[in-house]
Amino acid sequence: MRLTLAIIASLATATSYAQYPSGAIRFVVSAPAGSSLDVIARTIGDRLRNRLAQPVVVDNRPAAGGTVAADIVAKSPPDGYTMLISFNGPLAFGPYLYPNLPYDPLKDLAPVIVTSSQPNVLAVTAALPVTSVKTLIEHAKAHPGKLNYASVGNGSSSQLTMEFLKATAGVDIVHVPFNGSPPAVTATVQGDTQMLFAVMQPLQPQIQAGRLRAIALTSAKRFPLLPAIPTIAEAGYPGFEALAWNGILVAAGTPRPVIQRLNSEINAILRDSTVKSALNAQGFDLIGGTPEDFAKLIRSESEKWAPVIRKTGARID
Repeated sequence: MRLTLAIIASLATATSYAQYPSGAIRFVVSAPAGSSLDVIARTIGDRLRNRLAQPVVVDNRPAAGGTVAADIVAKSPPDGYTMLISFNGPLAFGPYLYPNLPYDPLKDLAPVIVTSSQPNVLAVTAALPVTSVKTLIEHAKAHPGKLNYASVGNGSSSQLTMEFLKATAGVDIVHVPFNGSPPAVTATVQGDTQMLFAVMQPLQPQIQAGRLRAIALTSAKRFPLLPAIPTIAEAGYPGFEALAWNGILVAAGTPRPVIQRLNSEINAILRDSTVKSALNAQGFDLIGGTPEDFAKLIRSESEKWAPVIRKTGARID
């Protein structure tokens, strides 16, 4: 009898997995509407809706550097009907920045897939009289504490990359955090802040219009999608590398067949030539791969940046 009941339960569970999804999926985005992460989320969400024949509802929750969004999904039912797209900050940096992080990225969230990885671009307002990392550092040293930099949020790659550069070059530049890339870029264009690190997508229109100037990238070598922009390593800081990556996760405990289904569908979307062409044009290097690849990335980035965070003294209350 016990064996029969176990078999029936197993068959029922397998059947429910085979029918996934049978309703709307909530896609929580740890960045505001109009941000680079939002662009990726909506691109994937639109195509995932068609592939799964179910609604995919984007829900932007950018508060607290993206940690609110991560916490929402970490505490959601582990059934695959609530997904998260997030980035370095809430997933790899958060445990070292927040004294009371309400979730454990490695225990409470299950990786599905890496969506993209790209270098940050160091952009300055057009009014700032610098054209390179060398002249920026010289200008900052001549005006200690007088320059401001915008970031896309506390604990983001945008912030920590600048803090890393400040510590490496020995300069004093004041941090002004914003809730996502749209307001951070606007503040820099208007001159309220003088510089920022961000991915290319939100910067590109302002660079093309001459309101911002791109002076460096944070990849170890020149980035094939942005070959004309030199790296910070080339400017006299060998080994300087800070990539901005993002990916999709669900609550820990979500059944493996559900994770595999989402991984397979999103991999197909990232390989689509139309999607690839459109996002490459905005500076996104699409990645894909297995859930294990994403889990490995989170762990390795966490281990890499922990000592950097401790060295810079970055902390968020």
